Amino acid sequence: MAMEKAKQIVSSNSVVVFSKSYCPFCVDVKKLFSGLGVSFNAIELDTESDGNDIQAALAEWTGQRTVPNVFIGGQHIGGCDATMAMHNGGKLVPLLTQAGALSSSA
Repeated sequence: MAMEKAKQIVSSNSVVVFSKSYCPFCVDVKKLFSGLGVSFNAIELDTESDGNDIQAALAEWTGQRTVPNVFIGGQHIGGCDATMAMHNGGKLVPLLTQAGALSSSA
């Protein structure tokens, strides 16, 4: 059930951040996306009733147990370090634009 829910969330949103509201790395990724003007869906696992189950399903699906767990255009990107590295390498904005999460004027 949790795996199905996680995959449904990812497939129906161009950008998803599986997050925990108190996690500083999650805050950094959400701040980056907000600053870039990205429309994204943040799923706060610490406030979802089935958050632990979803996190376990994500670990099984992606091999990553930690948050943030970022997906762009249905593709697993990774966590904070991977997202920041993509941004610093100039690869994040084109991917976001391709996923339809950013207008190309950004």
